[in-house]
Amino acid sequence: MHPAPSVIVFTVLSGAGFGLLAFLALGAVEVYGPAAFLLWGVGYGLTVAGLFVSAFHLGNPSRALRAFTQWRTSWLSREAWASAGALLLLAPVALAAVMGGRLPGHFGLVGAVACLIAVVSTAMIYAQLKTVPRWNHWTTPALFLAFAATSGAILSGQARIAALLCLALGGVLILAFRLGDGRFAAAGQTLTTATGLGQDGRVRQFAPAHTGPNYLTREMIHVVGRRHAMRLRVVAVIFASLLPFLGLLVLPPVLPVMAAVFAVHLLGAFVARWLFFAEAEHVVGLYYGQRQGGPGVRWV
Repeated sequence: MHPAPSVIVFTVLSGAGFGLLAFLALGAVEVYGPAAFLLWGVGYGLTVAGLFVSAFHLGNPSRALRAFTQWRTSWLSREAWASAGALLLLAPVALAAVMGGRLPGHFGLVGAVACLIAVVSTAMIYAQLKTVPRWNHWTTPALFLAFAATSGAILSGQARIAALLCLALGGVLILAFRLGDGRFAAAGQTLTTATGLGQDGRVRQFAPAHTGPNYLTREMIHVVGRRHAMRLRVVAVIFASLLPFLGLLVLPPVLPVMAAVFAVHLLGAFVARWLFFAEAEHVVGLYYGQRQGGPGVRWV
């Protein structure tokens, strides 16, 4: 799949925002007054910024509100409802903390669950796609949840929890890379199965459908060199997981340190999310004869 910058920014920032909001909602860190305004503001800022950027990936951004109408069948619509619900449900909790008060715990719990549903819904937009075998796997929601939880723990100053989550995130990343490499081959997708025209024999391409690039070739087909992908995988694991873990382990959990740790983690998250899209092989590539062949990148 072609890595669209708007979707990368959206999924990374909104995931981090929902992660922080969930930690604040559950009372992992009790802040009031200006400190609450800062932390809740960062959570809302990241989330809203991510959701705003996502509109740029729509063919017609002015119709974004129509996403709310298909909640029965669309994970995108469920994501929209869960995101809006989380932001609305947590608004009174945030306002109370800024004013120096505190609402009963069940208010925050409901909001945290809405944050969780929003992150899972975002992940399921991709995990449901059987046409992209690398995504059609439990590691996709696991990755989105791991990134959201790790970002939220770092931003909320939970150094010990964040350190453990960094290690877990690294493990999930490596596992997703390893298992994802063989999923297209394991799915057994061929030009015959992709077109559904195999009743009378083996299908082969007679002539290309287009003489130039089109939407499908621009959005659904992207090939990453193996050496390039391997380097980026190492960068993603080091910056998203290993360096933040070491920083949290040896440095004091003060604001400048946590901000620096989050910046390093965020860089790794962007690299990992770019790979998430760039390495995904859509079956439509078979039709155009442009699917990446051979085994995937191997970890040694």
